[in-house]
Amino acid sequence: MTAVAAIRVRSVSAHAFLRIAVASCAALFLVITSGAFVRLTGSGLGCQNWPSCGDKPYPEQGFHAFVEFGNRMVALVGIVLTLVTWLASRRVEELSRWGGYTALAAFLVAAAQIPMGGITIALDLHPLAVMTHFLLGLAAFALTVVVALEAWSLRDGLAPAPGPRWFRLFVTGAGLPVCIALIVTGSVATASGPHPGSSDDVERLGLGIVDTVYVHVRVAAAFGIGVLLVGWLLRRLCPGYPGLMRIWVGLLAVLVAQAIVGEVQYRNALPWGLVLVHVALAASIWALSLALTYALWRPPRPLTRQ
Repeated sequence: MTAVAAIRVRSVSAHAFLRIAVASCAALFLVITSGAFVRLTGSGLGCQNWPSCGDKPYPEQGFHAFVEFGNRMVALVGIVLTLVTWLASRRVEELSRWGGYTALAAFLVAAAQIPMGGITIALDLHPLAVMTHFLLGLAAFALTVVVALEAWSLRDGLAPAPGPRWFRLFVTGAGLPVCIALIVTGSVATASGPHPGSSDDVERLGLGIVDTVYVHVRVAAAFGIGVLLVGWLLRRLCPGYPGLMRIWVGLLAVLVAQAIVGEVQYRNALPWGLVLVHVALAASIWALSLALTYALWRPPRPLTRQ
């Protein structure tokens, strides 16, 4: 009996569901980074058509073809894991309806990457299509983070929402939009930089890299100031939730590392290896920001422990 069939016929424990949800989350993080690797190595058109790779469904030769096809396989694993997570969510007792809907949404958004990948290739890696492909990946990743947090709360219990309501609304209404702006402006800067995704003549956005980085850096500065403010308020308003502070410390550490990598890569003409690290750190910042925001409303009980 396959794993999917087994999930359909028996209940799934909260512990097992948490493991499945975390695996799904990790897989989609890998999808994001492997997709960036495809673009940064110029392998975006390594398979000239889709879903096949040339005349056959698999690459016959060539570095770029293997890189592009490898990303397709990684994406397929991620999609399958989101499907397994959703099917498992239907067999988990006492899982919130919200958790089940979010698991379904994660699968649907991850699956939307398949036609979007085909459209991106059909449009010869038009930068707007590439950006849409990337942002869809981040959206699916965000949904799996939420599912993982719901699974954690199901296994270990849900604590009351910390702090005053205005603080939670402030972080949600101001912090997350700035984080989204940070991701989007970073995507625009990358689309304006020296990595079009292929060695072929790929259309670019037509924006200067200096101008796009100028905007991105200022959004990053605003986000950094906001993170410091949130940390100060967390310490004052949520003293009984040390786990939230640990998430915040992790976010601050990744943000500092991101600033250093961003400065170094810009001063060294954006070498693709550093840009890849920058993308991975950006996905981490997005995940940690979302996790902190969501945990302010629905904190897993372990976040209240030292």
